[in-house]
Amino acid sequence: MASDAASHITIGALKTIFSSDGNPEEVFPNPVLQCVQVRPLAAQPNTPERFRIVLSDIDNFIQCMLASQANHVIHDGKLKKGSIVRLKSFQKNNVKGKKILFVVDLDVIEELGEYDKIGDPVSIDSKPDIEARAQPEATAQPTTISGGGFYGNKPQQQPAPSVPHRSQPVQGGMNIYPIEALSPYAHKWTIKARCTNRSDIKTWHNKNGEGKLFSVTLLDDSGEIRATGFNDQCDTLYDVFQEGYVYYISSPCRVQLAKRQFSNVNNDYELTFERDTIVERAEDQENVPQIRFNFTSIGDLQNIEKDGLIDAIGVLKEVAEVTEITSKTTSKPYSKRELTLVDSTGFSVRLTIWGNTATSFDVPLESVIAFKGVKVSDFGGRSLSLLSSGSMTVDPDIDEAHKLKGWYDAQGRTDTFSSHASLTGGAMGVAGGRKEIYKTLAQVREENLGKSENPDYFTTKATIVYIKQDSISYPACLTEGCNKKVTEVETGQWRCERCDKTHPKPEHRYIISANVSDYTGQVWLNCFDDVGKLIMGMTADELNELKETNESAAGEVFQQADCKTWVFRCRAKTDNFQDQQRVRYQVLSANALNFASEANKLAEVIKLYKI
Repeated sequence: MASDAASHITIGALKTIFSSDGNPEEVFPNPVLQCVQVRPLAAQPNTPERFRIVLSDIDNFIQCMLASQANHVIHDGKLKKGSIVRLKSFQKNNVKGKKILFVVDLDVIEELGEYDKIGDPVSIDSKPDIEARAQPEATAQPTTISGGGFYGNKPQQQPAPSVPHRSQPVQGGMNIYPIEALSPYAHKWTIKARCTNRSDIKTWHNKNGEGKLFSVTLLDDSGEIRATGFNDQCDTLYDVFQEGYVYYISSPCRVQLAKRQFSNVNNDYELTFERDTIVERAEDQENVPQIRFNFTSIGDLQNIEKDGLIDAIGVLKEVAEVTEITSKTTSKPYSKRELTLVDSTGFSVRLTIWGNTATSFDVPLESVIAFKGVKVSDFGGRSLSLLSSGSMTVDPDIDEAHKLKGWYDAQGRTDTFSSHASLTGGAMGVAGGRKEIYKTLAQVREENLGKSENPDYFTTKATIVYIKQDSISYPACLTEGCNKKVTEVETGQWRCERCDKTHPKPEHRYIISANVSDYTGQVWLNCFDDVGKLIMGMTADELNELKETNESAAGEVFQQADCKTWVFRCRAKTDNFQDQQRVRYQVLSANALNFASEANKLAEVIKLYKI
């Protein structure tokens, strides 16, 4: 019954929390409230899903912002309108004269159930009854929650002047704000955060003068934010910040909209240190998380927009020598080094590091490296570049690194890897910056792919049913980059008309025609040499030699290639054959199934069904 639930609610908690100068979590450590509304905020690009909720203590209600780390209570279906909740971590705030509660963590008391709104709470921002009666009757409005309005039908009011939060010694019990609660409207705040990255000092020269700057990435339980110091603040604070240490940072410190092109820190805002900004290393270096990653797998890079900023993790497969290039804009030389990373998706990627990071790089091969803040380029298919504001962590003590190391030791060391560079030309016209398009074979036909003026590109998961065994390869020129068919003019003399050269023997290259099937239909795919080697498990030269020496063994190779499922990336294009137009499906690349990835895709499909 509602009366039973009401007996658990901390009546009057909200007014006491906002009227006290102390830490709200000390005033009421775990207040119990009723959730009377839940509403998602409008989606913003490159930002996590956010929710606003309204909480009531029976006397008053208040608008609350739910920290993104607590979104699981909504996704799991626990927090609903009418739920009774216990706040575990929260922070009061004042935005444009309105009281806001920022909820970092809460529990839904499921055994108390869900109810219609208990009592008749009024807004925590409403004026006392005596003031309301003193207003002209025509302006009097109810301040209760009603209708479809998020705050109810409360009229617009001039915000009452807020009493500034007086500064206290940082180490002496200052009211700590979560990073996710910072905004341009928040004043007199202190955050406790770990410095997870400190950039080098950069200088600039232009017609308006010259200067220098550095930036740091700050992290707490609620999120992370980028902070920058210019000129005098650069001189004062650069040596204060050391990566890995926890600091108190107190306003005045400007909060402004983030320049997302310079950083992949997941926050709509960023900080700029000012002359009187207070930065002090915390005595307590615990209870603040280490660096936070949001990894994109190497196999999924083709789904990331060009110039997008991501976090990446992989096993170090190759390390190139340091080279030097000259900037076209500044004419200054820069050192660079290219690394090759692989992961369990079966892909490799080239990642470039710069400057001191490149020259001092001394990481053993087969180490796991996590990168924060790398830029995605479409040069050579897909490649990565570590930004100066990014960071690199070798063999981090995180689950993703342990899983990657286990996979590599178990099987990855002997695996072969596909490069995004193989998806060049027209294929990257689709994949370069646009999401990979998965199609069933029925969709390929129904949508008439390949029948327009320009070729179409698609990816499909299909099983090989049959491979034509005649004309599976052709004798090709040995000249590098030629690959044209050669003819045997006499024994031991193979001539290439294109190169005008004769070779003692050819190199056989695959031209496979394979019939593939999925649950919707079947098509014929044309596969060239690289894909043929993957499907057949040997080179065309080796297969031809086997056919000549042991035809039965060669037949077994074809049988083993049948009934295997692959992910094919294909181009569909119309050509003319014997004066008739037909659509040819050419395989650009193929990959074995990644069962973890496929399981996740199936799980996402299942979620579409409301069962």
